[in-house]
Amino acid sequence: MKLKPINEQVIVLTGATSGIGLVTARMAADKGAKVVLAARSDEALTQLEKQINNNGGEALAVPADVSSVGDLQAVGAAALDRFGNFDTWVNNAGVSIYGRLEEVTNEDSRQLFETNFWGVVNGSLIAARNLKINGGALINIGSTLSDRAIPLQGMYSASKHAVKGFTDALRMELEAEEAPISVTLIKPAAIDTPYKEHAKNYLDVQPENPPPVYAPETVAEAILYAAENPVRDRFVGARGKIMSLAGKFAPGLTDMYMEKAMIEGQQTDVPSTSRPFEGLYAPQDQRLAERGGYEGHVAESSIYTRASLHPLLTGSALALSVGGLIYALSKGIGSSAVRSSRTETDH
Repeated sequence: MKLKPINEQVIVLTGATSGIGLVTARMAADKGAKVVLAARSDEALTQLEKQINNNGGEALAVPADVSSVGDLQAVGAAALDRFGNFDTWVNNAGVSIYGRLEEVTNEDSRQLFETNFWGVVNGSLIAARNLKINGGALINIGSTLSDRAIPLQGMYSASKHAVKGFTDALRMELEAEEAPISVTLIKPAAIDTPYKEHAKNYLDVQPENPPPVYAPETVAEAILYAAENPVRDRFVGARGKIMSLAGKFAPGLTDMYMEKAMIEGQQTDVPSTSRPFEGLYAPQDQRLAERGGYEGHVAESSIYTRASLHPLLTGSALALSVGGLIYALSKGIGSSAVRSSRTETDH
């Protein structure tokens, strides 16, 4: 299957006004793609559309809530009406909930699934119907938590597991009918975006990203690579691949590590008082914000991810993963690994 170069593509992108989506939209436009921008934040969406068009790009803003099938249908229709076709559809919009599963309400859990899971399902099916005609790429944003759940974000983990299962099943069905569609699942690690500010928080303190934390540009590069090159799935950040392998080969030890490192690592000492940008049900943030202001080290690139995106270096990426797994297991994935996780950067 041959996909078009980015500068010849029309790319539809949900969650376009924040974090990974915003960086991807700008990066794609800079590379010459026409971009169809979908998000709930009308003000931020209009601002982004103007920025891209004023900088010589071509953007179309379509206000949309991905939990609404009608809104997603309108996004697809707007893309076809304006450009006649689209070549890549990226299901990026998502939201999280911090808190113990026993405390999270069913109402909040269902709303999270409406966005994270059903938004991906409906967006994928709308995209696939159109991409079957002329071919192209469908790219769904999962998470390292698609493979390995994390405490205090149980419902988010469950939704990303569901996204992986749906994406894998859809890929097989499309391949079986020889549809000209590349289906990719991107699995980012912790990324410095406004993700935690937008999340619903049940904790007594403000949430935090557990290190290592990566720049959103690392994910955007992986997305745009998948738009040009058919790939099944890709981790962004070595830690996610390591934890996935550890969970398969040493699940008990991995549980112990996550119980110690990830509960503490996701909580700050700052009381959870004002949270003006929480957006589980409606957008409260009208900023165009790429970063989340993480105060620790942010890895601006991932050697592992760069290696995994280039066929000649795939063996190196695998070696990095296996090496990281052996190192983690040699440490028992216990207290010493917890301490080292505070300062670890990318491998």
